[in-house]
Amino acid sequence: MSRLRFGIFLAPFHPAGENPTTALQRDLELVAHLDRLDYDEAWIGEHHSAGSEIIASPEIFIAAAAERTRRIKLGTGVTSISYHNPLWVAERMVLLDHLTRGRVMLGCGPGSLPTDSMMLGLDPTATRELLAENLDIIMRLLHGETVTATTRTHTLVDARLHLRPYSEPLFDVAVAAVASPTGPRQAGTHGIGLLSIGATLSPDGFDALAHHWGVVEERAAAHGQSVSRADWRLVGLMHVAETREQAYADVQHGIEQWFRYFQKTAAFPQMAVEGGDVKEMIDFINDAGIGAIGTVEDARRQVQKLWDQSGGFGAMLLLAHEWANPEATKRSYELIAQHVFPHFQGGQVTHAQATLDAKERAAGKREDYAAQQLEAVATMTERYQQEVAATR
Repeated sequence: MSRLRFGIFLAPFHPAGENPTTALQRDLELVAHLDRLDYDEAWIGEHHSAGSEIIASPEIFIAAAAERTRRIKLGTGVTSISYHNPLWVAERMVLLDHLTRGRVMLGCGPGSLPTDSMMLGLDPTATRELLAENLDIIMRLLHGETVTATTRTHTLVDARLHLRPYSEPLFDVAVAAVASPTGPRQAGTHGIGLLSIGATLSPDGFDALAHHWGVVEERAAAHGQSVSRADWRLVGLMHVAETREQAYADVQHGIEQWFRYFQKTAAFPQMAVEGGDVKEMIDFINDAGIGAIGTVEDARRQVQKLWDQSGGFGAMLLLAHEWANPEATKRSYELIAQHVFPHFQGGQVTHAQATLDAKERAAGKREDYAAQQLEAVATMTERYQQEVAATR
């Protein structure tokens, strides 16, 4: 297994009715915390309705987060490109590429909330058709082309970027996959990355993982593109603590409101979560195979299961949530960094295994070395006594 990257996918999910200003500051603090823990990536969502996923512009959030971090890469997760002029999407991302010195990533999607697209007079079919049209324009612009094109929402005449991207040859670009083949088809057509969101957040989606990458490879071959599993990112659910009992107690803080959001507010059928009470909700996450609430061992098993089911991928993104209070949430991310990362990073010999090997070597020689230490102390004590005696 090659080095697996870890990150988060931050929609975010905040309870409607709480102070949005403090909630957004909490999101910024979380990204800074993950940067200190050496998480690789953070993807930030775009939503405009329903009162819970309250970041309207991932680009603005990324600009603020970039000033609070030093190495974590920051992506739009995703920019709903069906809502935007494709020229301005490309322009904003190139600007962020310069401002972050190459730490930006562009995630593209059609938009997940029907309550967003309906305000623009777009139905879900139209947003998916616009995704294909606008993504093609964006990729052409990013590769330096001059584009004249007309879509149902915008007209471009000799459109071109006036800045070259900072990143060479180009920053990471990925397209979201939920349930339909739209995302995998576009990823393969353009030779870009895939963000599997709904594919890991429902039992049916989990079963479709290997199929998703098959669509990517088929479309890439048809369009003469090359694709890499290193550019495939899977989004999953986790909360861990020192014990399973503690993890279960932690998530009682907020897991119910998260479930109720998908059950009663967000018209997002790919997240048809089940559960009438907290115990049923925890059991659904664990038993349906879509996540892990428990210990670091449970988290490791979940990542391995996703790896085996998919055939391999490049990054494990944890869907950010507030099932637990902020302190327990941060502790969960710390435990994952300390005890899950090492098992999936470091090539043939993991970082964790190297420390265990060193411990074993030291333990095997302990008696011999301890005896030598005692002998050294005795030798130096005897020399000191001889020095004292010589001065009398």
